[in-house]
Amino acid sequence: MDLEALRREYVFGSLSERDLDDNPFRQFDTWFGNAVDAGIELADVMTVATASRAGVPSARMVVLRGVDERGFVFYTDYRSAKSRDLLENPRAALVFYWRELGRQVRITGSVQKVSNEESARYFHSRPLESRLAALSSSQSEVIPDRKILEERYEALKTEFPTGDVPYPDNWGGFRVSPDEFEFWQGRELRLHDRIRYSRDGGDKWVIERLSP
Repeated sequence: MDLEALRREYVFGSLSERDLDDNPFRQFDTWFGNAVDAGIELADVMTVATASRAGVPSARMVVLRGVDERGFVFYTDYRSAKSRDLLENPRAALVFYWRELGRQVRITGSVQKVSNEESARYFHSRPLESRLAALSSSQSEVIPDRKILEERYEALKTEFPTGDVPYPDNWGGFRVSPDEFEFWQGRELRLHDRIRYSRDGGDKWVIERLSP
């Protein structure tokens, strides 16, 4: 494979300090809205990077299911590999990448479980098929073949014919509470714009431009 042939120029917009919101959550909302308005498929998908207690890194794609000034929320099986990492080492990094706009947002912060009430409310709002799938799978568990998943799923469909699927206590949300954001805008000549927001130790954010 000729990777050099895949080189491309970044000819998009720019990111100027004068155009920034002083609050990174509002700046994220603006960029996220731009991505949705541009019709970008899977604009709400983000990479979640974690590390075990021993420092072994891991990353995967998940769907953003909530954001406010408390942080960014996603849901998972609490028995999964990412959950084990987060329970041992409650720090995470998030990455959003919107190729069509030449934009990337990186976020790092501490992680907490969301409340049982919030997790249960979200679980019951999901389509029936998603709720059954959550009960069918012990995420990250080794299984002999796909058939065992399908059998579990069909058994649960029979067990709950009216769709009254109980909320499982091994499933719920995590909230990443940011202490740093970086907004990256691709520019020509690889002279990209990078703006970092970091907490000043209190409730205010320090805004700095980084070299690309």
